[in-house]
Amino acid sequence: MPRVTFIGAGSTVFARNLMGDILSWPELAASTIVLHDIDETRLRTSEIVGRKIVETLGVPAVIEATTDRRRALAGADYVITMFQVGGYRPSTVIDFEIPKKYGLEQTIADTLGIGGIMRGLRTIPVLLDACRDMEELCPGAVLLNYVNPMSMLCWAVSRASSITTIGLCHSVQHTAHQLAGDIGVDPGSLEYECAGINHMAFYLRFGQRTEEGVRDLYPAIAERARTVPAPMRGDEERSDGGFEGLSDAVRYEMFRRLGYFVTESSEHFSEYVPWFIKRDRPDLLEEFGIPLDEYPRRCERQIEGWESLRQRLESPEGRLRVVQSMEYGSGIIHSMETGTPRTVYGNVPNRGLITNLPEGCSVEVPCIVDASGIKPTVIGALPPHLAALMQTNINVQSLTVEAALTGRRDHVYHAAMLDPHTAAELDLDQIWSLVDDLLEAHRGMVPESLHAR
Repeated sequence: MPRVTFIGAGSTVFARNLMGDILSWPELAASTIVLHDIDETRLRTSEIVGRKIVETLGVPAVIEATTDRRRALAGADYVITMFQVGGYRPSTVIDFEIPKKYGLEQTIADTLGIGGIMRGLRTIPVLLDACRDMEELCPGAVLLNYVNPMSMLCWAVSRASSITTIGLCHSVQHTAHQLAGDIGVDPGSLEYECAGINHMAFYLRFGQRTEEGVRDLYPAIAERARTVPAPMRGDEERSDGGFEGLSDAVRYEMFRRLGYFVTESSEHFSEYVPWFIKRDRPDLLEEFGIPLDEYPRRCERQIEGWESLRQRLESPEGRLRVVQSMEYGSGIIHSMETGTPRTVYGNVPNRGLITNLPEGCSVEVPCIVDASGIKPTVIGALPPHLAALMQTNINVQSLTVEAALTGRRDHVYHAAMLDPHTAAELDLDQIWSLVDDLLEAHRGMVPESLHAR
């Protein structure tokens, strides 16, 4: 049975979902799950969750927990990363509050933008350090990365490590289900192909299987785009980490302009482009329902949810319900262990997969998984306007990875200069001063070499 190690297992709710997914497969029911986190309190809660999942399912799995990362990695067959360097406080708060002083507002700030750049600089060294341990302690293990900024991290690992890695997100499958609901189609009947970069992949084909063949659903999406409801706000958490009631107006607007539907949510996508969050156009925020500071609010809710879960589980009558999620991680492990083929969408190095995106960058494409491993699908050339839009984000990813791997501070400035949202709001002096302030605030969390001028 496989040995599966969770790095960052203190992300209790996410760890609970993945443990439940893995142990729900009969073929994986006797797996060993090793939980690692640097926070002993959170780790203890996740260990309790793991043992309650085993009890609920009645399976012979083994749950281990340790704050020693090397011990956790020794002999692992699969490593799942889900950590956040710097946590909500201080790092996420810094990523939002300092840019605000310059008039730069953000929604999520974990993938691109100045917040994504800083998160990448904090996280790449930690992930690569874990990969070096894996090269020594479990060189044949597969790394399933769920940490953001996804593209930057996967690109850095492919450049600096020999570990087999796939980056996993849930935006492709969740958006497909959401679109099916929008147009009144059974999600189980969908057939689609999607490709691009993480958080900026597009459905190249989106159809429905029928007795007569596959029916193109893009005309139905176009009709829906003409009647998108007015923006509204809400606070009921969705399974994809967003919240019910958040407007979807941004990506329907992008569909009208581009002719293809993007996978990532509107609150994310609005900060990857220069058109929606603008100081001199506050009306756009209301028109498109853009929730500034959405991620800090989400973090506060998640902290409250974790505390509530901890108290419930530690009470004698605490119970845990196990429900299969839509995450790809357990399916990959199942396919590799049993040989059962399945298709997942993963972030992998672009080695001839998308011909009009840079070689080596991280791309999100369908991958076939079976006992022989993970085999990405060759897509060929994307529609040129989609590739051009992705390139604006790839530029920022590339320079952030370069800064993290080489320690060159100037490339942090360059990444911020080329970021679409930052460049639309700030002049060059402001951008450089903002980078200086953020690097100083994150001292001790980013490579020391980046403090050299």
